[in-house]
Amino acid sequence: MGSTEDKIKEIEDELKKTKYNKATQHHIGLLKAKLARLRDESSSGSGAKGTGYSVKKTGDATVVLVGFPSVGKSTLINSLTNAESKVGAYDFTTLDVIPGALEYQGADIQILDVPGIIEGASKGKGRGREIFSVLRIADLIVIVLDGTKPEHLDIIKKEMYNIGIRANSRKPYVKIDKKSRGGIDLSSTVKLDIKKETIIGILREFKITNGDVLIRDKINEDQLIDVLEDNKVYVPALIVINKKDLLDKKEIKRLKKDIKPDLFISAQEDKNLDELKELIFSKLGIIRIYCKQPGKEPDMDEALIIEQGGTIKDICKKLHKDFVAKFKYARIWGSAKYPGLKIRSLDYEVKDKDIVELNLR
Repeated sequence: MGSTEDKIKEIEDELKKTKYNKATQHHIGLLKAKLARLRDESSSGSGAKGTGYSVKKTGDATVVLVGFPSVGKSTLINSLTNAESKVGAYDFTTLDVIPGALEYQGADIQILDVPGIIEGASKGKGRGREIFSVLRIADLIVIVLDGTKPEHLDIIKKEMYNIGIRANSRKPYVKIDKKSRGGIDLSSTVKLDIKKETIIGILREFKITNGDVLIRDKINEDQLIDVLEDNKVYVPALIVINKKDLLDKKEIKRLKKDIKPDLFISAQEDKNLDELKELIFSKLGIIRIYCKQPGKEPDMDEALIIEQGGTIKDICKKLHKDFVAKFKYARIWGSAKYPGLKIRSLDYEVKDKDIVELNLR
């Protein structure tokens, strides 16, 4: 065991035996920062970050199905898409990434079935690092659970967290402008539970000793370290319990209380799969825009898919690289105050099912 690994183990052991409270918060915060830095050094040195499946993103969005072996992911992707994932009543049926295409509400959604994960996947067990490399490109993660083995959820969440995936979270607003001198000038727009000296100590562990730091979100030391490492993936996730047909009403009620899943399904019996498609579409946060040429009827057969909160500028970029520079004005039907409203700003936010007519120079 090398010196870096020795230091990592030493800090991990100390964190395990140190109770978290106000008196120990500062010490624990610095230990976590040092541990994160050492783990990053160890990972870089081993070349682990370079491992992974080669997967090309296609379509309007990418959804990855993740779960333990034999939870029914292969049956599910076959039912949702045109994929042909091998199905068998034994563990590790899927040994590669199986892609499928789901066309829904005008969106072309890529769905990927990855091999089942096991406990210890984040450390490389069962090709875990390769599997999680695929999750890092996802626009949405669907955690598929066997209803008879709900304890797998905590393991999956832990493994995803350890590998740097922050499910159903967003990156906290922490702006750092580095300087050559003057120390750390810290300001916050919210009340923080973490001490100023702890924040400065963590920053120094990452070799930031001078600069202006602005924090707009309530964060803890773990979230601050995540921002400083800048290698975490923030992605929405759904929890889906499969094999509903094997559960009685009492078990379903208990699972609803303990796990709070987004949906119960049966991939084998095609139960609630339409509801799952709608849930996926909704959780992806995408909207449909219908394009119209001046003097012509809109094309309602094919939608342009952009992210929720998208603007006319986003539409221009997706249609052609020169459209932003050539933009003169747009006309909007749908969410506009009145039909055909003329909009001259590229920053105008469009809504789902809007009809947009671009007028270019």
